[in-house]
Amino acid sequence: MKCTTLRDGMECAFMTAKGCGYKKGFCLEIVDQCRGCNRTLEVSSGWYCSACPEPTVKWKAGNCNLATHVMTTAAEDSQKINPLKASKRSRK
Repeated sequence: MKCTTLRDGMECAFMTAKGCGYKKGFCLEIVDQCRGCNRTLEVSSGWYCSACPEPTVKWKAGNCNLATHVMTTAAEDSQKINPLKASKRSRK
């Protein structure tokens, strides 16, 4: 449904016929870590995230999983070598 609170006229998953169904009744503004993300929207009342109504929750445990400006690197898995098997392989 279309938002009728802060992001007037934009699609919102939390809007119902009774109003905003989010726990606080409206979306919260983005935090500093969100600056530079492609999901941020500027409306007349401020900057908001188009994917999440409360961005502070997404950044609480580390990086936001929806952030487009944060690049994560995959950690290399160092394989543990069994010394007994390695010594048997070297004898061949």
